[in-house]
Amino acid sequence: MAAITPSDNVVAADAAAHAPAAAAPAKRSFRSFIWDTDTHLKTPEERRLLRKLDSAILTVGCLGFFMKYLDQGNLANAYVSGLQEDLHMYGNQYTYATSVYTVAYAVMQIPSTLIIQRVPPRLWLTAMEVGWGIWTFAQAGMHTTGQLYAFRFLVGLFESSFFPAMLYLLGTWYTKTETAKRIALFHMTAPLGTAFGGYMQAAVYNNLDGVHGLAGWRWLYIVCGSMTVPVGIATFFLLPDTPFRTRAWYLTPAERELAIARVNREGKAAPAKINLAMFKRVLSSWKWYLFTLGYVLYGESCGGNGYFGIWLKAEGFSVAKRNLIPTGTALISGSCVVLWGFLSDYTGSRFAFVLIPLILTLLPNGILAFWSSNIHFLEFAFLTVNIHLMTAVYYTWANEVCAADNEQRAVVISSMNGFQYAVAAWLPIVIFPQTTAPTFRRGFPTTFGLVIASIFAVLAIQYMIVRDRKRAAAEAERRPSTDSEDGELSREQAIVPGKDEKVQV
Repeated sequence: MAAITPSDNVVAADAAAHAPAAAAPAKRSFRSFIWDTDTHLKTPEERRLLRKLDSAILTVGCLGFFMKYLDQGNLANAYVSGLQEDLHMYGNQYTYATSVYTVAYAVMQIPSTLIIQRVPPRLWLTAMEVGWGIWTFAQAGMHTTGQLYAFRFLVGLFESSFFPAMLYLLGTWYTKTETAKRIALFHMTAPLGTAFGGYMQAAVYNNLDGVHGLAGWRWLYIVCGSMTVPVGIATFFLLPDTPFRTRAWYLTPAERELAIARVNREGKAAPAKINLAMFKRVLSSWKWYLFTLGYVLYGESCGGNGYFGIWLKAEGFSVAKRNLIPTGTALISGSCVVLWGFLSDYTGSRFAFVLIPLILTLLPNGILAFWSSNIHFLEFAFLTVNIHLMTAVYYTWANEVCAADNEQRAVVISSMNGFQYAVAAWLPIVIFPQTTAPTFRRGFPTTFGLVIASIFAVLAIQYMIVRDRKRAAAEAERRPSTDSEDGELSREQAIVPGKDEKVQV
């Protein structure tokens, strides 16, 4: 089969620009179908560079994000495995503990992506990972809810930099035909970390509960902390920072130059000054408002899954099953999110691959909103309401649309996640009070409405992208013909005269 995909149309115009100069294979390789659709257009040198980047960035990113979600989610596992009774938690104290973490996590989202514009990312992220590993380990010794709140705050504060910084770096190093699948692989480790946490807690509870006088949930924190610190240390040696200032030991000088050439070919801006003018520029664009709003609405609509274990406990399921059954969501999400990212890169489409999952998630949210009396329907809804099918593609979309302004891209990406967590810090307290468990008659109808609102936000984003593209094309037609010697506007981007900005669709 030698069909030409939409992605081929995007990359064909750039094929001659691949450096160093070499004859690209005329025939599509098998790798072009299962990995990057433009692999057959890349030189051997570029393919070698990508193999090195994948081995380093994806290894560090996936392991770190796996540990981040393992450490973030262990409270839910510990809570249903004896922590509630040992710390004498009652009322809404569990919700308060999750909210304290969320507040801390939200605070450092935007600062972290700006900090790594000046501080090498490998140094910053190493310090953050080792820090949250230490505080995770420390939770094994807590005896009061006050200590729980303090430790959860510190874990959230140190974890907050990892996700936005890695998304920024992935969007910096990779091209349009490469990004979505890699962000999907990175994001896949989040549900895997959640699932592994359930299996780990079940194993720890069955095998270590009572060993040396420690409860099983305390051993969970000891094991998680001991796993996190070595991963943080590995980040120091493997993460290549950014193409603009990488000194990675495994990249040759020629490969560093090639990385810069790839960035320039994609129209990605180099870091600039961080000042008030930069913030004014970012906040005067619709991109910050709509991308952030859309993600906040979508993220909050997934909140129902966090109460799956509480519903299982109310239904009388055993401790082991309370930890194991919710892992089904993670297993489904882990496989589907990667497939979705591959398909998005293969077709070159972002909008459709964001909109379709939002429409599909109306079903599980609707079941929970109207609270079916059928236990199997409810279990299906809890398992599928938080699959995160569109997350990787959504972040890829934002990375591409903001590519021409490095600081705007950094702020938009971090704002999406940061504001989502900021809202999550207080919204569950209002709509998911523990006193209304397990039906949560305010919470689930609210999340159903949030899905509908997020669909309208995504439609608005696409409208603005198309509008900007038409304006850029019309402006280009008014320019003298001598100004267009660099080539025609591609389907993916157009240069707006008078502005160093690319509009991407």
